[in-house]
Amino acid sequence: MADLNSLTPRQREIYRFIRDKIQGRGYGPTVREIGAQFGIKSPNGVMCHLRALQKKGLIHREANMSRAIQLLQDPAASRSSPGGLKLRGRIAAGQPLEAIEDAEDFGLDDWQRPGGETFVLQVTGDSMIDEHITDGDYVIIRSQEHCRDGQIAAVLDDDGCATLKRVYREKNRIRLEPANKAMRPIYRDSVRILGVLIGMVRKY
Repeated sequence: MADLNSLTPRQREIYRFIRDKIQGRGYGPTVREIGAQFGIKSPNGVMCHLRALQKKGLIHREANMSRAIQLLQDPAASRSSPGGLKLRGRIAAGQPLEAIEDAEDFGLDDWQRPGGETFVLQVTGDSMIDEHITDGDYVIIRSQEHCRDGQIAAVLDDDGCATLKRVYREKNRIRLEPANKAMRPIYRDSVRILGVLIGMVRKY
């Protein structure tokens, strides 16, 4: 368990903010979000705190990924969520959008899978309509960090924006392919896989 007593008061606040974001929506805040939360105007000021947390063995940051903060010691990592899947927020089926935290119970216990967390995102946009995924649908995502080429996945790019697309790895980039003939692919240098699509629910 993380020893928060070794942190300064501000480091402790930032660590708890990071932890709450990761537990609440599945990925960490950006440097900009941390700065706005704590009134730190300089990105370098935020980075000093993050480096201190990393040096003390509490977090790990992946290079060139603004939200890729992992908790190395998470006292609530094994916490289950009784009462159903978590509705984590919205995800773009169109141009990437800033994922919006909205954690609440969704009540789909039958979709819980052993060996991996599952959660729900509400779709906005129509880039996946050829896969019968339309605006307002709820997609069920199995949380994992990798996917096969061609799988439909929820991904987060290095600008902190989330989208639902088929993922293809090309030589020097990632292609995010829509399932809508009227739309073009989106290209990114790198993305973080939040999870893969395993189901869809539509409310009428």
